[in-house]
Amino acid sequence: MVKLQSFLMLSLAATALAAPSWWEQWSLGKKTNRVAHDEDRRLVQTSEHQAPFWTSETERLDMLRNNVNYMDITDYQDLGTSLKPLGKKPLPKAAVHQNKVARYVDQLSAANMEVALTEFTSFHTRYYKSDTGIESAKWLYKQISDLIEETDAESDISIRKFEHPWKQFSIIARFEGKNETLTNSPVIVGAHQDSVNMWLPMWGRSPGADDDGSGTVTILEVFRALINTGFRPNRPVEFHWYSAEEAGLLGSQAVAQSYEQKGVDVLAMIQNDMTGYVGTKFAESYGIVVDYVDDDLTELVRVYAREYGDIPVRETKCGYACSDHASWAKAGYRSAFAIEGDFSDSSPYIHSTNDDVSHINFDHMKQFAKLALGFAVELGHFKGEN
Repeated sequence: MVKLQSFLMLSLAATALAAPSWWEQWSLGKKTNRVAHDEDRRLVQTSEHQAPFWTSETERLDMLRNNVNYMDITDYQDLGTSLKPLGKKPLPKAAVHQNKVARYVDQLSAANMEVALTEFTSFHTRYYKSDTGIESAKWLYKQISDLIEETDAESDISIRKFEHPWKQFSIIARFEGKNETLTNSPVIVGAHQDSVNMWLPMWGRSPGADDDGSGTVTILEVFRALINTGFRPNRPVEFHWYSAEEAGLLGSQAVAQSYEQKGVDVLAMIQNDMTGYVGTKFAESYGIVVDYVDDDLTELVRVYAREYGDIPVRETKCGYACSDHASWAKAGYRSAFAIEGDFSDSSPYIHSTNDDVSHINFDHMKQFAKLALGFAVELGHFKGEN
């Protein structure tokens, strides 16, 4: 199992409910499902219909350069084997918390996101095995921790580092819910914090402004808006910043597997990966991914996009294992994915030195912040009845 360490709990409401035991007692354990292998050799899967196969690092880099998505399942071959028989909980059918969302939406700021993304992209690379990859994670962790420490609003919030065998940790921040019967049924808003230069992963410049600095900063801004206005959901709402997405969804698989093994009954997860580029083929829109996602949750994301956004919705496909929502889907949870537009019209600069803030539209990012905000507030207040 993956280890979780370096716990910082910052409770901001004396009357708040306690977190569940699995959250408080996240155990350190051995990786019982790891196959003995050469460190360079990794077991990957490129399709749900094809058998996994062993690869070298050179072969995996060739896959990256040729836009071949894959999941590195070497340490996560048990993912999705224990939860699926339990089934999925019902979802709401409509947006009903417009007044609650309105409390927070005016807090969203494109200018704030520009400042944060400019600093986040100043790290030479955020590659998950690099020294600057861990420095960027520490920077992000501090931004979140500072928001928690500095707020005067009443919320009950905690933050954790989810440690991995590689250098860069994932980050989980959690708003506790008011309803103790829903403590084990969180909503998750996710993004990935790492970046990669597809030619020189360890040493090449990789600002990763769009992929996925944009998603990272989008949900950071939503987190800021919620914490500054005293967000108190009925069920827990978690914000996840995953490590090592660019290496086969390693970070999100580790987190999803841990939740699955602990019996956490996640209601829904949405991924924010590439939210800042407006393409040239089509008009500005939300790209709502419709393959390898949960259909009911995806329909609900369309509802929230139309209710809380100011741009149209466009259906698109991105293929197998194209981002971290795939880890949660494989674990048996409902997951969805919103991207910057039609996948064929997404940023041509990713995985290179040119993926910088000069190609980012911060008003477009704000549209995705509105969607993520609606998702968090609506489902955070959902009690389980339609």
